Amino acid sequence: MAAPGAGDPLHAKSGKAPVAQRIDPTREKLTPEQLQFMRQVQLAEWQKSLPQRRTRNIVTGLGIGALVLAIYGYTFYSVSQERFLDELEDEAKAARARALARASGP
Repeated sequence: MAAPGAGDPLHAKSGKAPVAQRIDPTREKLTPEQLQFMRQVQLAEWQKSLPQRRTRNIVTGLGIGALVLAIYGYTFYSVSQERFLDELEDEAKAARARALARASGP
């Protein structure tokens, strides 16, 4: 059996895997090599999550675009269905005709 800390993935006492500690590079003095390694790890993580993020962004963009087009289409459809202006014009013509008929007298 391996001694604790000698490549053993589990801590002997707690039975849990070791967890990486957060390091604040502004507070702790890190060597340029350590900073370079941190940048490399961050870049690798970013590149690993990039395709998933890109897919989500595309799906979100398509969803928003579809919603905008649906609202735009519905607006055109509802405006084309509005007949109340036509009815008002018909009533106005009828009122004018009645007014002319009254003005000309029986």
